[in-house]
Amino acid sequence: MKIAVNTRLLLAGKLEGIGRFSYETIKRTVLQHPEHEFHFLFDRPFAAEFIFAKNVIPHVIAPPARHPFLWYAWFEWAVPRKLNQLNPSLFISTDGYLSLATKVPTHLTIHDISFEHYPNAVPFWVRKYYQHYAPKFAQKASQIATVSEFTKSDVQQHYAIERAKMDVVYNGISDYFIPIDAIKKTQIQKDLTQGQPYFVCVSSLHPRKNIIGLLKAFDWFKKTTNSTAKLVLIGDFMFEKGPITSVLNSLTFKQEVLLTGSLSHQKIASIVAGSLAMVYVSFFEGFGIPIIEAMRCQVPVITSNVNSMAEVAGDSALLVDPHNVEAIAKAMQSIVENPMLVKDLVTKGMERQSNFSWDKTAHLFWNSIEKIQL
Repeated sequence: MKIAVNTRLLLAGKLEGIGRFSYETIKRTVLQHPEHEFHFLFDRPFAAEFIFAKNVIPHVIAPPARHPFLWYAWFEWAVPRKLNQLNPSLFISTDGYLSLATKVPTHLTIHDISFEHYPNAVPFWVRKYYQHYAPKFAQKASQIATVSEFTKSDVQQHYAIERAKMDVVYNGISDYFIPIDAIKKTQIQKDLTQGQPYFVCVSSLHPRKNIIGLLKAFDWFKKTTNSTAKLVLIGDFMFEKGPITSVLNSLTFKQEVLLTGSLSHQKIASIVAGSLAMVYVSFFEGFGIPIIEAMRCQVPVITSNVNSMAEVAGDSALLVDPHNVEAIAKAMQSIVENPMLVKDLVTKGMERQSNFSWDKTAHLFWNSIEKIQL
């Protein structure tokens, strides 16, 4: 069978979130199904590392699709033209977008529809594109994978999609995330925070991610404890940086906050493993990969008690109201003052994370694809 795949988010050194899901699932799908011919559709020159096997044929089609007008041009003009040339039996798209201008059966992955809940958290034209096309994409898809039960229900409720048309395909955990011993942890702290312990958050710096609430909570935590702990934020700014920067500059303990920007997955894994705890208190997520990555590293987790984060964490994390700054601060205080709690969270977290792997993801992903009547 000839299968076309949207691979525009396979970007060397930039596999974040959806890109990581795309990489891990598509790679395994290609390797596990040598009987099929896969045509990868890139929107710019690609790295050789993404040509996973001999049954992959790459194509670069313009224009680079990186903002709403070019999204439309790529998916509604360039992609259907290429599909007409290739005549595949199936089109796979793992980034929530598809082409309305093709009759090729399409398998679509939807990670979240956060823009329906927090429309003002994205720029005007991005919001308009999402709100106009996302329902159409969901209706058009032959079969849909969602990354959590929460997202499945959310899509069903907003877009009136039959539940039978949707499958839950959870995210996995990359092999980089492993526990480290005390010696390595001490060295990481020495290199990163002058030897001081630290909380970590791995997230884009985006209003929906509640970075402002986390910063305020950290300042509260520092004011009410004698802890020398710092806060490390790993990730790049998305959209407006002004509000977050303004709050950061207003903190009493702003010098105790370290912004690293984007880092390699290996570096992120070592920083997470060396931390006191992962603090991931987003307002809204379709899944929340850093939660299970921290658990794999035997690091306790503080996360939100809402939507998919509560689903993913189960009873293996400290769940807090993301709107309650004091609750976040007190959870951080519990981590530094209650070693028995930390031990319990680590034990439960190790059991919880065992439910998630990219091999399981790829298996569920292919099962979902096979439901399409070709």
